[in-house]
Amino acid sequence: MPKCHGYGKCLARTMIATGTAVGMTGLLMNLYAHRMEKQFNDEWPVNHEMVQRWADRKHILSANQLERQDLDEVIKVAEVMEKKLKAGEVLEVCKGDVLGCLFYEPSTRTMCSFQAAMMRLGGNVIPISEVKNSSVSKGETLEDTIRCLASYCDALALRHKEIGAAVRASKVSGGATICNAGDGAGEHPTQALLDLYTIYREKGRIDNLNITLVGDLKYGRTVHSLAKLFTKLNGVKLTYVSPKILKMPMEIQEMISQTGTPQTENEDLAKVLKDADVLYVTRIQKERFEKPADYEKVKDCYRITKEFLTKANAKPDLTIMHPLPRVNEISTCVDDDTPRAAYFRQMKNGLYVRMALLALLMGKLEA
Repeated sequence: MPKCHGYGKCLARTMIATGTAVGMTGLLMNLYAHRMEKQFNDEWPVNHEMVQRWADRKHILSANQLERQDLDEVIKVAEVMEKKLKAGEVLEVCKGDVLGCLFYEPSTRTMCSFQAAMMRLGGNVIPISEVKNSSVSKGETLEDTIRCLASYCDALALRHKEIGAAVRASKVSGGATICNAGDGAGEHPTQALLDLYTIYREKGRIDNLNITLVGDLKYGRTVHSLAKLFTKLNGVKLTYVSPKILKMPMEIQEMISQTGTPQTENEDLAKVLKDADVLYVTRIQKERFEKPADYEKVKDCYRITKEFLTKANAKPDLTIMHPLPRVNEISTCVDDDTPRAAYFRQMKNGLYVRMALLALLMGKLEA
């Protein structure tokens, strides 16, 4: 028999020579399926230990759950998700699964990206964005609502006005994964992870950076989670800029201090911006103020414009981020500053990161 090269050619010629009764069409289809299965598994940056660890974690409730290894893994899987979508691949890793989106507070980006993430993974979605039209309006407790949706869904993305709501939900969700999509002024861990992924995509690294967080640091759940993640990195320096009544909560500062991560406070953004590699801007949240007069005093404390960036000697490669929505804290004139204005790219990155998280937490990626 002539010398053959490659697994497929050798097997085909061997089968023909030995008279094996297998149709060539079926043979080629089997070889193709074997090759594609191997290629698919090789493409995911996972191993058995990693897959099991994420599946055992099951929920994403707080940034405190995550270590540096976890952050690197999310970034790697999200990057593969991004590449696959941009290449036009149709993914079915969550085919047959259902995600319930239960939002007690308004949302555009978080809710839509969670829904799109599950659909892009081949799954389906049950959305509840108006709880007033559900049994919640009849007085049903959070726990009972979770038990109900967990009966129909494999995972739940929950946004709630109360701190700790996601933890409560995880205790009664049975086999369903809970993703904290924001719990009042508490945390927003999936936002923090997409923020970290954005920094990686914009800077090419997540270590050795000066990060300036500005705006509502008291009620801003995104910065609470993000600041906790920064403590897992190397060489990161944090600068907090806010009015006195909206300072980063002391318990978070104390926790960060215990990790040895440098952190400083300032009320004047112009004085510190020149040293920043990343400027993370947050909205002053009117809905969190009990007294409207207090909001009026601070609502326009910080406004990022092209003129301000120039006057404050901002770095040419400064990365400007915002979890959105914005009101007037970043002028629309900054939007066309393509190298620096990263907030719309940041928004899009939410899809890739939430795809990665759902696949990891639900144990859908094979090593």
